Amino acid sequence: MSSPTFRELPPASPESGARKQAGIEFILCTLLLDILGIGLIIPVLPDLVKMLAGKDNSDSSLWFGSLITAYATMQFLFAPLIGALSDRFGRRPVLLTSIAVLTFDFLLTAFAPNLWWLLVARILSGMTAANITAASAYIADISDETTRVRNFGLAGAMLGLGFVLGPLLGGFAGSYSSRLPFLLAALLSAINFLYGWLVLPESLPAHARHWPRRSSFFPGTSLRSLRVEPVVFGLAIAYFCVSFGEMTLRATWILFTEERFHWDAFQNGLALSLVGLMSAFVQAVLLRRLNNRFGERAVLLTGLFISMLAYIGYALATRSEMMFAIIMLSSLGGISGPTAQSIIAKRVDPKTQGQVQGALSSIASLTAILAPPLGTGTFWYFSHAPQSLYFPGIPFVIAAIFAFLALLITAWVTQSISTFHQVTDPIRYSSPAGKI
Repeated sequence: MSSPTFRELPPASPESGARKQAGIEFILCTLLLDILGIGLIIPVLPDLVKMLAGKDNSDSSLWFGSLITAYATMQFLFAPLIGALSDRFGRRPVLLTSIAVLTFDFLLTAFAPNLWWLLVARILSGMTAANITAASAYIADISDETTRVRNFGLAGAMLGLGFVLGPLLGGFAGSYSSRLPFLLAALLSAINFLYGWLVLPESLPAHARHWPRRSSFFPGTSLRSLRVEPVVFGLAIAYFCVSFGEMTLRATWILFTEERFHWDAFQNGLALSLVGLMSAFVQAVLLRRLNNRFGERAVLLTGLFISMLAYIGYALATRSEMMFAIIMLSSLGGISGPTAQSIIAKRVDPKTQGQVQGALSSIASLTAILAPPLGTGTFWYFSHAPQSLYFPGIPFVIAAIFAFLALLITAWVTQSISTFHQVTDPIRYSSPAGKI
C-alpha cells in the first residue's frame, strides 16, 4: 500500500510520453529552484554567522567552517541511506521529503536566535541533501538513448541559471537584512514542494525497486561500488582531490574576498552570478562539443590543468578586476567534473547507478568534512599572522595542490586509453557552486 503522505502516481512507462514530460519539467524546475535557493543564501551566510557570533571576519571563519563541516558530515553519513531508500521506495518520496525538510531548514535558519540553532539547521539540511543525486537518478530513469544527453544538458543549464539568479538576488536582499534571503529561499522551496506534490510522477517502476544489502547503507560500503575497474577507482580518487580543492575554495571564498578586497554581499552576489552564467555556458554549449572534438581524456586533463591555474590566480590576485577575470578561466575548468562522471557512469552496471551516484556524493561530502576546517583554519592563521606571513590566499594554494594531484592521478589511470570515443552516453552535470 502506498504511503498516505506521498501519493503514488503510476510510474512513467515508455508509452507515457506526457507523464515523462511532466517529470522532466518538474526535475528541471526542482534543480532551478534548489540552486536558486542555495544561491540566495551563499552571499549572506557568513554575515549571519558573524552577526550571531559577535566577532570579526577572521574569528567568525572558524564557526563558519564548523557549520559547513556539520552539514557535510550528515550528508556523508546519510547519502548512502537516502540513495538506497530511493531504490526501494522510488524517487518521488525521496525528492519530496528532501524538499520539505529543506524548506523547514531555511525557515529555521532565518529565525535562528544563536549559532547553536544555526548548527541544528545545518545538520537537518545535511541529512536530506539528496535532491541533486535523486534528480540525476530520476533523469536516468526516464531518459532513453535519444533524450539522455539533451535531458542532462538541460539539467546542467538549470543549475547554471539558478546560480546566476540566486546570488544576485541574495546579495541584493542581503543588503537589507542578512535573514531576508533565507525567507525567500524557504518560499521558493515551499512552492517547489507543492508543484512536485501535484505533478511529479514516479519514475522507478515497482518491479525495479529492491532493498539493497544492509551493508550498502553505510558510506564505506557504498564506496566499494567504485572499485569495479582501475579506471573507475582511479577517477574516484581524482574526484576526491578535485572535490577537496573545490570545498576548500567554497569554504573560504567570501571570507577571502571580504578580507582582501572588502567586498559586501552584493559584490559577492555579482561574482557568484558570473560563476553561474559561465558554468551554464560551458556545460550547455561547450562541453559536448569539446568532448566530441577532442575526446573525454583530453577534455578531462585540460579541465584539471585550468582549475589548478585558476586556484593559483585567486591566491595571488591583488585587485577585484583580477578576480572577475580569473572566474572566467575557472569556469572553463568546470569541463572536468561532468566528463569524469560520464566516464564513471559508462563503466558501471546501470542497476547500480543510484548506488554509484550516492558513493560519489559521499566522496564530495567527505571532502566537505575535511576541507573546510583546513581552509578556514589556515585562513584564520595567515590572516592573524605578522605582516611578513600575512597571506589570506593560502587556502587557494592548498586547492591548487589538490588539483595538481588529481591531474597526475587522472593522467596515470587513463594512460592505457589513448582517446575516448565520441560521447553517446550522458554527460553528468555538476553544481556550479563548486567552481567559484
